[in-house]
Amino acid sequence: MDAMQQHMIDSYRAAQRGEAPPPLPGRHDWGVVREARDARRFAAVIEGRPANRRWRTALRERLIRRPPGTVGRSGGPARPGTSGPSGA
Repeated sequence: MDAMQQHMIDSYRAAQRGEAPPPLPGRHDWGVVREARDARRFAAVIEGRPANRRWRTALRERLIRRPPGTVGRSGGPARPGTSGPSGA
């Protein structure tokens, strides 16, 4: 039985009992996704981890194990005194 068939049965049962029909399947899916994301971010803040990092970035940094303050693919430190393409 798929979700639509279950919804039809639940709607019929609600009509027989004089209750409000259930919401359509998929209506609250994005709300559930948002709540799960917010709960994960909240747990990260409570545990002292950054809450807004993408999982791919975090995984890549964990695998590469770059020290803090490094920039670029080589992992070397940023050159001091350069503020743009002109080098001034």
